[in-house]
Amino acid sequence: MIERIATPLRTKAIMERYGFNFKKGFGQNFLIDSNILDNIADAAGITEEDTVLEIGPGFGALTQVVAERAKKVIALEIDTKLIPILEDTLSGYDNVEIINMDVLKCDIEKLSREKNDGKPFRVVANLPYYITTPIIMDLLEKKNAVKSMTVMVQKEVAERMQAVPKTGDYGALSIAVQFYADANIDMIVQPSCFMPRPKVASAVITLNIRENPPVNMYDRELFFKVVKCAFGQRRKTLLNTLCNQGGFGFSKDEMTEIINSAGLNEKVRGEAMSIEEFARLSDKIYEAKNA
Repeated sequence: MIERIATPLRTKAIMERYGFNFKKGFGQNFLIDSNILDNIADAAGITEEDTVLEIGPGFGALTQVVAERAKKVIALEIDTKLIPILEDTLSGYDNVEIINMDVLKCDIEKLSREKNDGKPFRVVANLPYYITTPIIMDLLEKKNAVKSMTVMVQKEVAERMQAVPKTGDYGALSIAVQFYADANIDMIVQPSCFMPRPKVASAVITLNIRENPPVNMYDRELFFKVVKCAFGQRRKTLLNTLCNQGGFGFSKDEMTEIINSAGLNEKVRGEAMSIEEFARLSDKIYEAKNA
């Protein structure tokens, strides 16, 4: 078996050999605990039938573990300086393809057609914390190209993704993620498992993409607009947030009637509402706008 990359000594040796310095702008925190990597691969459920898409491979520590289980690994790395390092550290794996690209500028569906016969990828990643949400939301909206994501994120972000109504962590992100996927936190990872150490604890979360949303509605864009409004001013009532921020064109009395027709009290707050209730409310707003 090839020597593991994910040790403090090996990571430091690679840095010294290539004169590499971590870039804060890319949110680089590399894993140096091999057991954590095995756990991530276990949580992702990777088999020899899978083509895995990895985002931000760094020195290739997670890539290495995944490559030993998967049919193929496509690794997207934004940092040009890491490409020759990856070509060296992963030279022993003929099932790894490294692409120098920003995932947010990548056509994942096209990549799936070109690299995986149009079949969806399993995504694994130790995501840069500063850009976690945009990456996850971008991938969730491409369900034909992604079947699951097992990703390292800040612990508090993972908790928000998995949160349920009437809890402090529940918000627009919870609904957006759970609309597209079933979310499950697999493990908590301490700062000591990284180089350099982040200031906060991390978590690995798996998002299994749903074939169909948990609710139906007339207008998906309107649904998410209502959700965003409801959490835009968390301490205000649903009535006030919709009237203050929504721009729906209804008076307070009219909006009260719409909210009540959805079986809701106008004084409820967004944090107490389920996805089903948001869907019902958005449909009532849609009906009123198109009456």
